Amino acid sequence: MKLYFAPGACSLVPHILLEELNLTHELEQVDLKAKLTKSGADFLAINSKGYVPALALDNGHVLTEVSVLAQYLCDQRPEAGLIPASGEARYQLLSLLVYISTEIHKPMGSLFNPNASEDARKATQALLTRRLNWIAAELGDKNYLTGSYSAADAYLFTVLNWARLVHFDMTPWSTLQALGARVVQRPAVQRAMQAEGLL
Repeated sequence: MKLYFAPGACSLVPHILLEELNLTHELEQVDLKAKLTKSGADFLAINSKGYVPALALDNGHVLTEVSVLAQYLCDQRPEAGLIPASGEARYQLLSLLVYISTEIHKPMGSLFNPNASEDARKATQALLTRRLNWIAAELGDKNYLTGSYSAADAYLFTVLNWARLVHFDMTPWSTLQALGARVVQRPAVQRAMQAEGLL
């Protein structure tokens, strides 16, 4: 498998999972502005959506979207338990992945837009505050979102890492900050971040 990534982008999630699951893989960095891979390939010919992550499978097919890649990778090693293999627990975890994708990733990502008006930024920050309040309540006093470490924790960690870059104050959510501090200490997370030049 080959993961197309941009350092620190949401492609860090499947990168972490590849490391957590000890799955053989290659990496290829993408210049998202130029739409070129580090080797000079046209990224739009690989993923016509033009953004990362994209995972090229051994059969030549390409999968995209963080939540889908998380499911695909975790299903390669179901015994690891990063996504439950079946039953209601699987759907509860998938629900968390989709919530992080649509309700936290999207608004946090939109704060990178330098052309956003001050009113738009304030509205986005207010929305993000409500969404983070919900997931903090869901976390409660647990170490991880479902009690044990899962793909959802890797995703939430990645997106919350953007807060400092977009000047979003995470001070009100000490439990979410503590979750991030636990996740970053995992050896697989350290390996992925080092490979992307983030540490």
